[in-house]
Amino acid sequence: MTAQHPPMHRWLGLIAVTLGVALIVVDTTIVTVIVPSIIDDLGIGSSDVQWIQESYVIVFAALLLLVGRIADLVGARRVFLVGVTAFSAASVLAALAPGGEALLTARVLQGTAASLILPTSLALMNAAFTGRDRGRAFAVWGSTIGAAAALGPLLGGLLAEISWRWAFGINIPLGVLIVLGVRAFLPPSPRSRGRIDVPGAVLSIIGLGLLAFALVEGRVYGWFTTVTPLTVAGLTWDRGPSPVLVALLTATAALVLFVRRQLALGRAGTRQPLMDARLFSISSFRNGSIAALIISMGEFGIVAVLPLWLQFTLDYSALQAGLALLPLAVGSLVASGAAFGMSAVSPLGLVRLGLALEIAGLAVLGWTAATDSSWWVIAASLFVYGVGVGFATAQVTNVVLADVPARSANQGSAVSSAARELGSALGIAALTTAFFSTLSGDLHRRLTAAGTPPGESDQFAAQVTDSAGAVIARLAADPDTVAVAQAADAAMSRGVSVVSHLAVGLLVLGLVATTLIPAATMPRPREAGRPADRARS
Repeated sequence: MTAQHPPMHRWLGLIAVTLGVALIVVDTTIVTVIVPSIIDDLGIGSSDVQWIQESYVIVFAALLLLVGRIADLVGARRVFLVGVTAFSAASVLAALAPGGEALLTARVLQGTAASLILPTSLALMNAAFTGRDRGRAFAVWGSTIGAAAALGPLLGGLLAEISWRWAFGINIPLGVLIVLGVRAFLPPSPRSRGRIDVPGAVLSIIGLGLLAFALVEGRVYGWFTTVTPLTVAGLTWDRGPSPVLVALLTATAALVLFVRRQLALGRAGTRQPLMDARLFSISSFRNGSIAALIISMGEFGIVAVLPLWLQFTLDYSALQAGLALLPLAVGSLVASGAAFGMSAVSPLGLVRLGLALEIAGLAVLGWTAATDSSWWVIAASLFVYGVGVGFATAQVTNVVLADVPARSANQGSAVSSAARELGSALGIAALTTAFFSTLSGDLHRRLTAAGTPPGESDQFAAQVTDSAGAVIARLAADPDTVAVAQAADAAMSRGVSVVSHLAVGLLVLGLVATTLIPAATMPRPREAGRPADRARS
């Protein structure tokens, strides 16, 4: 830090940066809880709400690599501040939205702004901290992500009691505090000369955007053939190959062309590529990014299905379901504090410890998931899981960026963020698909075994699955379908058990992937060597 920004200032700046990260993570999960209120107030359909939820993630992922290059040219702090300001403005539009189209537009703008915040938050921390302090800073950052993901449903449940609009309105005063804090406590970031590789930017946006769309929407529209019509701008896709399959093929082609172009530009040396492919010659960056992608697949998919099980099987209210996830947030924050006293443990060691705790917490949750699961068993499992998330999420990013030189910090942060977002999207897609497939299949099997005709079993299974369990209460209220509701409760619990164990498998695979990361990887001063130098170490 400079003399004008003493060491204490960077910690205060860290608080502002992590609040910015909390904003964008909370807005990923908070909408799930306020969906019923949005539908009632705006009079829109479930397909409209689906796009309001998922457009945010798709736009967010699509722009990450481009943001890394923009941050190189204009400075990470400036891009971060623009992102927070834009996010706050988009939140105003969302809070005041008179209808579904206005809210969708606001969510697209929020996703765009979020893409400016996440990678630059990493770059700012990587620049401000070195040595052991960097590990501590990333501990705070990672714990914030874990806590914010769990607090989203709780905050949504609380605010839904007043108005769903406050779920967006609360971002505005926080945005002001974040802007003031970053400007006061973090110095301007260095800027480099150059230009943006426009063809590369277009290919990256198409590739990442369509890939995110496919991963998020695969269960809805079908992975291979169209099962649900897709309507965009008045045009309807309702037959033949699924739009998801076409999106996957197009995304693959675009990303292959993007990588080839970046490699060619890097070899030519005449123009700066959008992504410096030489970063992947750094073993800690390359193997750490692979591990981060796999870990992200297993980490937060369970959060997407737990609120459904808590509300529709265990009969929790939206607020109670949010409170049930609170131990996850508490565990993440405990990990943040514990990391300050564990300076003797390497970042890679903390990643492995965190993954072991995540595996243990989810394994217990999977073993005990039932129609009468005790709240304290759920709380204990999620607390242990949250501690693991706090360690692993933070320090895997620390490991990935540890050997990235200062001149490539923005691009390294963008690639790391893209790997995490795509891993998370892939994990949520896989785990939610497994949950609903298990729910449908298990319910059909239970009903058929109880003597229900196969045709009726199919209908009940479709009703429960299509409503994500919301219809169970209505089935339970009708004496003729009480048995169906009980079978649905058991099938929902079975789905949670299957998803928990699948997540355990992914996290075990992530733990194995960490063995490919050099054991000596530690946070180094940001002036440290070039990618080529690191490749030889």
